[in-house]
Amino acid sequence: MRRVLAASDRALLVEENDLEGAMRLHAALAAAALPGVEELIPAARTVLVRFDPGTVPPDALRRRIADLTTVADAAPDAGSVTIPVHYGGEDLTEVARLLGLTEDEVVARHIAATWRVAFTGFAPGFGYLAGDDPVFDVPRRPTARTRIPAGSVALAGTFSGVYPRESPGGWQLIGRTDAVMWDLHRDPPALLAPGTVVRFERAGRESVAAAAVHAVPAAHEGPFQVEVIRPGLQLVIEDLGRPGNAALGVSASGAADRGALRRANRAVGNLPGEAAFELAGGGAILRFRGAGVVAVAGARMDPVIVRADGVEFPVTDGDPAAIEDGDELRLGPARDGLRAAIAVRGGLDLEPALGSLASDTLAGLGAGPHGGSPLAAGAAIRLRGPAAAPSAVEPFPAPRDPLPVAGDRVTLRIVLGPRDDWFTAAGLRTLLEQEWLVTPRSDRVGIRLEGDAPLERAVAGELPSEGAVTGAIQVPPDGQPVLFLPDHPLTGGYPIIGAVIDADLDLAGQLPPGARIRFRLADAGAGRSETGV
Repeated sequence: MRRVLAASDRALLVEENDLEGAMRLHAALAAAALPGVEELIPAARTVLVRFDPGTVPPDALRRRIADLTTVADAAPDAGSVTIPVHYGGEDLTEVARLLGLTEDEVVARHIAATWRVAFTGFAPGFGYLAGDDPVFDVPRRPTARTRIPAGSVALAGTFSGVYPRESPGGWQLIGRTDAVMWDLHRDPPALLAPGTVVRFERAGRESVAAAAVHAVPAAHEGPFQVEVIRPGLQLVIEDLGRPGNAALGVSASGAADRGALRRANRAVGNLPGEAAFELAGGGAILRFRGAGVVAVAGARMDPVIVRADGVEFPVTDGDPAAIEDGDELRLGPARDGLRAAIAVRGGLDLEPALGSLASDTLAGLGAGPHGGSPLAAGAAIRLRGPAAAPSAVEPFPAPRDPLPVAGDRVTLRIVLGPRDDWFTAAGLRTLLEQEWLVTPRSDRVGIRLEGDAPLERAVAGELPSEGAVTGAIQVPPDGQPVLFLPDHPLTGGYPIIGAVIDADLDLAGQLPPGARIRFRLADAGAGRSETGV
């Protein structure tokens, strides 16, 4: 039975009975090219459908999806790959015990099985491999590791996979490989694509890395440049993201406060989505080579321009300010909000990654030699120069609205679903009636929340991995929710009880530690929405 569930005000989660049904549905949705559909994210039993509600009303899209006829055979042909593995991972002994096999038998059957990439997600280059040996059904670890090395070969549920980069994770580790799963210098960058047939083999002792080492280019000298003297708490480069790359396992990422990015860009005469610096917490110093125009919008950080002779000029939020060669832009600690956008007239002269300069800190994906890593002291970013801006500056910006500080209570509107039925009625009341503290253990991946009472589950056990959106409220086993921000994983295995609506996401991106959240339904009728066929 197909179910169409609300996943946010801009996304639906379509559930089928099994993996084959989800693959057939994904193929049918891709072929139908329904108006307003922006992206499809297939997973173990579901397809997440992101859509533009200005183009197609949600109810109309639900009906179209519910009535859609799937194709008989949806498995794409994406070639085959053989991956050499050094078996002997940290969890091999435990996996053997769980499966009732010896360690040698686990390895032999992992090698003998034929695996196919069913879908991608979690991180760029991570493929969920479905095998033909029914013995492989392994629970995740009860506690996720905070660090899993790149190349780790793992099992979880009925899937196998290879971690493309160092990351946290809860899969059971049985070995490692030197094969490079993700390389932006390769076309395509992902070694595994949906439909790829994968076979594992035991690696020989002389096995070496499968990809060449690419040197990181040095910073380019030029007449227009920004040097990071002090990066503050976290300084990254962001634009409006890279939506549409789900097939590569890549989420959209992008600015945490899109409105601040647009205001800063309009102030200097750039297009609204031009890449800019995003500073969390404040405390940064940027030195400029060449004359230009800058603007700061978002969190209040009392920015000043300091001339070479020591004279200081304050910079008003959203106002353009002239910069001369050798000037420094200094930003203090955030006095309200959390993140500021710093735009430079003409934009940043960097090579995009998959069409965007956005830094995805979870995926390690971003522009230029810095990738998705936060900028460090000494980093030099080349600028195009002020003549490259397409329009005049905006001389009279709109007044700035105050942003929350620690101790403030903020209301965020949400849509329930897709997995609110995994929680008791008391759990749903707790979500909506209890205040949630924004903890310091928060970043661009998500805001970790803390409440007096955890969210009570009605359904125990694990949820097969499924797509997630920015704003999703995911609930780990401890019942303390995580509010996903732009660098969240593309798919996840914890139930999502609801999602913050798109109009409130910028505010969510500005919540500092110590702020408190109350969730309320977006409207009186916003509950769990589903269609069955």
